[in-house]
Amino acid sequence: MTSRTDLHSDLPVPPGEYLEEVIGELGMTKDELARRMARPATKLSAVFAGAKAITPETALQLEKVVGVPAGIWLGLEAEYRLTLARQAEAAQIAKEAQLSSAFCYRQLASLGVVKAQSSPEERVRELQRFFGVASLVSVSASGVRRYQPAFRLGKGGVAPIRPEAVAAWLRAGEVMANSRTCAPFNRRMLEKTVAQLRSMTLQTPREFQHKLVSGLAGCGVALVIVPHFPGTKAQGATFWQGPEKAVLLLTLRGAWADVFWFSLFHELGHVLLHDQHEVFIEGDSRPEEHEDMEREADRFAADHLIAPQAYQAFVRSADFSAGAIATLAKDVGVHPGIVVGRLQHDEHLLPSWRNDLRQRYAWTSEAGHQERPTARSGRAAQA
Repeated sequence: MTSRTDLHSDLPVPPGEYLEEVIGELGMTKDELARRMARPATKLSAVFAGAKAITPETALQLEKVVGVPAGIWLGLEAEYRLTLARQAEAAQIAKEAQLSSAFCYRQLASLGVVKAQSSPEERVRELQRFFGVASLVSVSASGVRRYQPAFRLGKGGVAPIRPEAVAAWLRAGEVMANSRTCAPFNRRMLEKTVAQLRSMTLQTPREFQHKLVSGLAGCGVALVIVPHFPGTKAQGATFWQGPEKAVLLLTLRGAWADVFWFSLFHELGHVLLHDQHEVFIEGDSRPEEHEDMEREADRFAADHLIAPQAYQAFVRSADFSAGAIATLAKDVGVHPGIVVGRLQHDEHLLPSWRNDLRQRYAWTSEAGHQERPTARSGRAAQA
């Protein structure tokens, strides 16, 4: 009689097949085995067919009756069940393979948060690892709360918003924020910092980037720039990694500098005004349950960038010349493009007017998949 201690196969082989060989060598029938084990023959038939698992109790009985150690039976059973599970997993992965493109795999690979893979099946495995889920269905189901707001967004205009792309963008920011070291969240310090940020709109990105990121980190806020993913239509997002670290994601969709700064202040409004348990996504669409809080964040951003009284007096003057805009911008301490963007948003200016006073930011890749901003004037950007 022989024993097998290493059975590895892509095909699931029930331990009952080995048991048949063993009792055959012993000249024992299945009925006799059942009598010796004091078990009904029908129940042992299920073990032979692999329909019923060999339990520790059954393994001990087999050890006594046929002489094969109980550990061998349990090992064969575990290998059999694992092989069945792998087959089921492979079938599930094959079903999910079509989802890899919906989750913007190419963009995720360019950021280095997933490995570049050509096989759809390997992409699914990478995405499962990336999201920390056993199945990609869990990302869109109710199991992962962090990404649920992505699936509650509206259509967002002519082209629909792809919730899988938004979830991937959020998760990429989450992964990147994990590596950011921040001081414990300090509300008072952040409030003081917000009051100082307006002057950075007058600086070039090269001048303000380090100060902006490090200044917010000192308040407990991780600022992460994640490039815009197709189908997300997102400008920014806010969520918390524990009670001591807020995460603020921004993208440069559209590239206008004034939109970047408004989005930054908008997300900071969420940090200071709203519940830490919420996930806020700012873009072409918002979850209905967040609409009131989004309006509060809009007001926070508008009022902190341009003092309300100064802005209201300027609008009443109805002088929207380049000189008047420059004067207001100087008085409140912001770049003129901030004023132009606000006037366009409030429909005091057409979207094409005074864009020569605005700036665009372009983000250029550096080593380690970091992004570095550069600035162009509105006039140059439109040339």
